[in-house]
Amino acid sequence: MTDKYAVIGNPVSHSKSPLIHKMFAEQTGQDISYEKIESPLDGFADTTAQLRGDGYKGCNVTVPFKFEAFQLCKQLTGRARAAQAVNTLRFENGEILGDNTDGAGLIADIEQNLGCKLLFKKVLLMGAGGAAHGVIWQLFNAGASIVIVNRTLDKAQLMASEFTSYGTVFASSYEGLAGKQFDVVVNATSSSLSNKLAPLPKGVFAPGSLAYDMMYGKQTPFIKFAREQGAAIASDGLGMLVEQAAEAFYKWRGVRPDTAPVLAKLRLQ
Repeated sequence: MTDKYAVIGNPVSHSKSPLIHKMFAEQTGQDISYEKIESPLDGFADTTAQLRGDGYKGCNVTVPFKFEAFQLCKQLTGRARAAQAVNTLRFENGEILGDNTDGAGLIADIEQNLGCKLLFKKVLLMGAGGAAHGVIWQLFNAGASIVIVNRTLDKAQLMASEFTSYGTVFASSYEGLAGKQFDVVVNATSSSLSNKLAPLPKGVFAPGSLAYDMMYGKQTPFIKFAREQGAAIASDGLGMLVEQAAEAFYKWRGVRPDTAPVLAKLRLQ
C-alpha cells in the first residue's frame, strides 16, 4: 500500500519537493506518493487535520506556516524546539510529531556541497522570520558566531535574545552593518521572492566569503550584489532544499537517500 505525504504552503505551486521525494523513493525503493497542497492562509490546522483524516503519514510545511506547525505538535525534536518552527510533520499513533530539518539541510549544503566549514566563522543572518529561526540553532552547532539583521531592529533584537543561551549572537539594523565584514552571509528574508534586495551596505563580504540565498531557481538580486561585491562563492538554496528533504525522508522512512545525483539532476533543469 502506498504511503501518502505532501507539502503544505501558500503559495506552493512552485515547489520542487514532489519531484525530489519521487527521486528519493525511486532510488531507495520506497512506495510513497507526495503532492502539493495549498492551504488557505487561515486554514492550516484544518488542512493538516484533513490530511491526517485521509490517512497521510506526514507532510512538509513551507511558507508561511512553520510557526503555526510548531504550535500544532504534541512532540518536538530538540532542533524543532530550539528553532520554535517546524517544517516536517509525522502523523503517528494519533499524534503530530514535529521536526525542523532546514538547519541540517543548510549546514549540509554549505559544509559538504560547497566546502565551507563554519567553525569560527562570522555569519550574517538576514531576516528574523521562520526561515531564520529554522537554521540559527544549527549554525551555532557548527561553531559560527552570528549577527541577525532585520529591517525591523526590534524583531532582530527579540530573536537574538531568544538564542543567547546557544552561542554568540548580536542584533543589528542594516545601517548598523556599515564597516563590518562577514565570512558567510545567509539571506533568509523573503526579498528574493519579490525580486528585491534588502538594503545591505557595500563591503559586508569579507575576502573569500560565501553568499547564500535560501531562494532557488533564478539569479536573485542578492546573488548578483554578492558577486559584484566580491563574494568568493555565491549560491542559491537548491542544495539546502534537497538536503532538508533528505533529512525529512529519513525521519519518515528510516532510509537516507543519496542527495548528490538528485541535486545534479535538478541543476540540469
